[in-house]
Amino acid sequence: MRAALLTAPGCLEIGELPEPAPGPGEVLLRPLAVGLCGTDFHIHSGEANYHLDAEGRPVPLEEEPQVLGHEIYAEVLEAGREVRDLRPGQRVVVDQGRNCRSEGRPLCEYCRSGDSHQCAFYREHGISGLPGGLAEAMAVSALQAVPVAEDLAPAAGALVEPLACVLHAVDLLERSGGRYRLQAPERDRRVRSVLIAGGGPAGLLFVQVLRRVLGFEGALLLTEPDPAKAALARDFGAEVLDPRDPALAARVRERTSGRRVELLVDACGAAEVFLQAPGLLRKQGTFLLYGHGHGGTGLEALNAVQWLEPTLIAPIGASGGFDPDGRPEVYRRARDLLQEGRVEGAPLLSHRWRGLEELPQAFSGVHRESGYLKAVAELG
Repeated sequence: MRAALLTAPGCLEIGELPEPAPGPGEVLLRPLAVGLCGTDFHIHSGEANYHLDAEGRPVPLEEEPQVLGHEIYAEVLEAGREVRDLRPGQRVVVDQGRNCRSEGRPLCEYCRSGDSHQCAFYREHGISGLPGGLAEAMAVSALQAVPVAEDLAPAAGALVEPLACVLHAVDLLERSGGRYRLQAPERDRRVRSVLIAGGGPAGLLFVQVLRRVLGFEGALLLTEPDPAKAALARDFGAEVLDPRDPALAARVRERTSGRRVELLVDACGAAEVFLQAPGLLRKQGTFLLYGHGHGGTGLEALNAVQWLEPTLIAPIGASGGFDPDGRPEVYRRARDLLQEGRVEGAPLLSHRWRGLEELPQAFSGVHRESGYLKAVAELG
C-alpha cells in the first residue's frame, strides 16, 4: 500500500509499505479524511519527536520513518474474527491512542480513573511511532473505531478528534479543584470572564463549546490579529481583541469590571501569552495551557505568573473514560455534537488536499500563510 512517509525532518515522501493485517480484535480501515494538526507540522519540521525509546530518547526519523495523521475519519475494510459490532463499509472516527481497554489488558490506574490518554502503556497512531492515517490503510483495535452516522461529512468526521481534545480540556478544568470553575455552585467561585488566546481551530472550538454546549453567558474574550479568524470568533459569540494592542491589559480590565479574567486559555502556543498573562489573569485564576510551542522567551516569564498563585492545567489529547461498549466516551460526545450541528466544523476548514500526492504541498509551509486556518487531506 502507499503511504506518506516522513523519512527525515522536512522530508515527506510517498512510498510503499506492507498492508497491515487486522488481528482478531482489530479492524482494517481505509482513511477517507485526515485533519492536519499543528502537532503534525511540529513533527514534520523536526521541532518535536514524540516517538521515544525505552530510555525516553527520541527515535530519529532516519531510523524509523513516521506515517503522520491522527485526526482520522475512515471506512471499515475488514473486521477481525472477534469483532461483532463493526462491518465492512461502516464509517468510523478513530481514537488514535491505544490504551489498556483497547489492548485487552487489566486497566492501569490512569485508565481506571478516566484518564486513558495517560495510560501507563499508551501509544499513539501518527504521533508516537504507530502508523497514522496518511496512508491507504491502517489497522486499529475495534475499540478505537467509533461509528458515526453515514451522512456525517468526511471533513466533519476528521474534526471529531480535535473537538474531543477540547472537551477533555474542559473536563479537566472542572475536575481541577482550582478556586474558579465554570459551573461552580458558589457565585464567588464561578468563572465570570474568559479570555482565549488565539483564534485558530482550537480557540474557535473552545468558543463554541463554552457558548453552545456549556451555555456560558459571561464575558468571552478572544485575542486574534487575523481578520478572518476574528470574524469567525465573533460569529461564534466571542468579543475579539488584538493581542498586539499595547493597552490589551487595560481593555481586559475594562471589560471585566476591573476583575481581569478568572480563566485564561492559551490556544495558540505563543510565548507572548506568558508575558501578557500577569495583566490578564485574576489572582488564583486558572491558566489552561492548551497550545504547544512557546518558543522565543525564557522561563523567567513564569515569575510574574507564579506571583498570581494560579491553577495551571496542561491537558493533552482526548483522555477520558469508557462507554459501556469499551469505546472512549469523549469521542462519542464530540461525534454527537458535530452530528447534531451544535458545534460547527465546516467554517474552520480553509484548505483541502486531495490524495496522497498533494501532501508534500500541504507540508510546504502553507500553514504559515495568511488565510490558513485548518486543512484536511481527503484520501477517499
